[in-house]
Amino acid sequence: MAQTALHIDQRTIGQIQSELVARLGLLGTRAHAKRADDLAIEIDAIRRIARRHGLYPAVAVTQALESALARGERGALIQGWLSILGDAIGSERHDRDACETFAAACSVRLSS
Repeated sequence: MAQTALHIDQRTIGQIQSELVARLGLLGTRAHAKRADDLAIEIDAIRRIARRHGLYPAVAVTQALESALARGERGALIQGWLSILGDAIGSERHDRDACETFAAACSVRLSS
């Protein structure tokens, strides 16, 4: 198990982003057929990986996405959230300003 943790720490941010994009793509293709609880589990896994590697804009979007699921958003509405999450995962910036920008975009989406 220590080797796995060491392996994860040696990956680049680009590799982590690629892994998250792949997870997100798979989630997006199956989102319409999954229960909200199952979506939340997969989104939580993305959030944990993003947090562990300092991809804070993605963390902010996953939190908003889970709120949207809790409010009952499904289908095409979730696809919009997944698109924002993809942008956050791919962001070259991981600083506080970038995080706040994505959080603000989510706030606007939540209120509309």
